[in-house]
Amino acid sequence: MLGYYCLLALYSFKCSKTITALMVLAIGLGIGASMTMITVLHVMSGDPLPGRSAHLYVPVIDPHPVSPAKPKDNVVDGAVTWIDAMYLLHTARADRQAAMAAGSLPVHPAQGSVRPFFESGHYVTADFFPMFGTPFHAGGGWSARDDENHARVVVLNADLNRKLFGNASGIGHTVRLKNTDFRVVGVLDDWHPQPTFYAQIDNAAFGSTDEFFIPLETAQELNFGIAGRMWCWGNSGDARLSDHCAWLQFWVQLNSASQASAYRGFLADYWRDQQRHGRFPRPENARLFGLMDWLGNQHVVPADLRLQLWLALGFLGVCMLNIVGLLLAKFLRRSGEISVRRALGARRRDVFAQLGVEAGMIGLVGGALGLCLAELGLWSVRQRPDGYAHLAQMDAAMLLGTFLLALIAGLCAGMVPAWRACRIPPALQLKTQ
Repeated sequence: MLGYYCLLALYSFKCSKTITALMVLAIGLGIGASMTMITVLHVMSGDPLPGRSAHLYVPVIDPHPVSPAKPKDNVVDGAVTWIDAMYLLHTARADRQAAMAAGSLPVHPAQGSVRPFFESGHYVTADFFPMFGTPFHAGGGWSARDDENHARVVVLNADLNRKLFGNASGIGHTVRLKNTDFRVVGVLDDWHPQPTFYAQIDNAAFGSTDEFFIPLETAQELNFGIAGRMWCWGNSGDARLSDHCAWLQFWVQLNSASQASAYRGFLADYWRDQQRHGRFPRPENARLFGLMDWLGNQHVVPADLRLQLWLALGFLGVCMLNIVGLLLAKFLRRSGEISVRRALGARRRDVFAQLGVEAGMIGLVGGALGLCLAELGLWSVRQRPDGYAHLAQMDAAMLLGTFLLALIAGLCAGMVPAWRACRIPPALQLKTQ
């Protein structure tokens, strides 16, 4: 029967081309606007480390004073002091733990003809690479002993390796960063997780890339500059090593819920111990955020994008209301045909199914138009200077979602008109024929 209902729908489309075109256009516009925004939010709220994110956490221990020294008291930035980071690192209560900070350094190519250029990177500790599962094209990371010895070693991302060594691997070669030579021990395989979850979350969460990684303690010894925020208060002395300056990010890997619970208890105990020593004057607020919870807490998806999504869905709703009116007029105009079917033995549910199939087909055709409009909308998003713009690509899930949403929209819009049409008394219509 489904094939027969589809043939009846095609015949109906031929008999009322104008009204059908209007409905297809209306649903196409609504689907196009909605899927553009749904796709953008889909790529921005995706998991940057599928398969690993469930075991990654951010310990939060707020060292700031109660005074207004902290710019925004309602912001959980996750930054920790050097003293706290080193304690958490060397206590090693997690399966893996790493402290890190962003930096930007001049790179001096070995070729004298190439001028120095700046690249962004991170100063990290040894567990950074196995904890985040960074894919290596060649070599690997360094060891905890290299951290302790302040080794001059570096891991390059694929882009910087190509700039310096072409298609050859840079393993064993020397790279000069700022005024210091570093030996290349690893080359990553184009690792650019989006958003850059392990950095300080700000407007550059998307689009930013790290091209080099060097040991944190080496960068501290060489006094390399940091590229992130540093919040200091009181008498900070040597700012980076002071317990009055928060600037480091800290991540841990905990492979079970029981380990996560135990680590929360460890953080709370550390908080109370530090309060007894005159630190952490705020009320106890030691927390542990999972990766995805952390991204949500940091509002990685801008509020204006969510507003745009609601506006797009509202526009789709307006389009559906117009389609309801057009379908109602179209179905009621065919009341004579429907009454004849009823008189020949068709049940109300048969008529309802026939008209529902017709509404669903309108939705699918509108979905094809909506897909083209969504691709046009995503192209326009990619032209914007925002960091997330290049991510605005429709994947297989969004492609399927476009037609599913269009089908649901068509069926929902057709329910009331179909129900109204199949409730018409056949005898009354047959008398007037």
